[in-house]
Amino acid sequence: MKGIICELKKITDTQNILVDESMKDHTSFRTGGCADVFVTPGNTKEAADIVRLLLAHDIPYTVIGNGSNLLVSDRGYRGVIVCMGKGCDDIKVSNTKITAGAGALLSRTAAAAYENSLTGFEFASGIPGSVGGAVVMNAGAYGSEIKDSASLVKLFDTRSGKIVNLSGDKMSFGYRTSIVKTHPLVVLEAEFDLEPGDKVQIKEKMDELAQKRRSKQPLEYPSAGSTFKRPEGYFAGKLIEDAGLKGYSIGGAMVSDKHCGFVINRGGATSSEILELIRYIRQKVYDINGVYLEPEVVLLGEDMKL
Repeated sequence: MKGIICELKKITDTQNILVDESMKDHTSFRTGGCADVFVTPGNTKEAADIVRLLLAHDIPYTVIGNGSNLLVSDRGYRGVIVCMGKGCDDIKVSNTKITAGAGALLSRTAAAAYENSLTGFEFASGIPGSVGGAVVMNAGAYGSEIKDSASLVKLFDTRSGKIVNLSGDKMSFGYRTSIVKTHPLVVLEAEFDLEPGDKVQIKEKMDELAQKRRSKQPLEYPSAGSTFKRPEGYFAGKLIEDAGLKGYSIGGAMVSDKHCGFVINRGGATSSEILELIRYIRQKVYDINGVYLEPEVVLLGEDMKL
């Protein structure tokens, strides 16, 4: 990796490049081994240039955001993690449009909407992810999704090596998916088209949703939010509870007794324990109800297979 590190230093500041970096510090589960190289681009141009470099040298890489939906192997990651964080987190407001870099937190973007009396993004105020990750998975909560307001997305097309812009209706948004899931694209920036609103009402809605989260979700423990996607016609949490798995644990990994849709790190959990618990839940629910639970959590690492 020495050679590629030298090349990376030609693109971004040395301080943005970390070697053998623990992924525990970059995931909301607070688990995972070390990545060979962890680089945080200083801006979106650097991000595209870094990915071009890695592709040219056939170096394995993964682009991440805030790590709030990620479970990384205890063995770490052999390759380069490209983290869209500070440097790619600019937020600009123009009339009813907000343009946010992929590294901008959803909470900051929602706060910017509130400050400018724009409504339609309140649902995202309590989601711990970044704009890039939210676009990739069409993040949503309480009946709203990213697709409702995303009007334009700037992407790096790794096949052509070019930066392209896709309108929201060309993003193939679906339940926890988008075109980025099926095509070699990297989210650089997104534009959201919102509506003028009453600042007091916007704040009330944000506070109401925050209270719902605090009362129903185990926010006091490390997790990746909802562990499983919602099966059609069912709720994952209820299926898991009906299978008698509330509070069930493997090592430090546990099915939350506050919300069974969450697998939490109750203290000292390893990624292997969390993965083993995910596998157990899926099998148990399938055995009882014949319903296949699909993880919402992204698994990263050679040994992270279901």
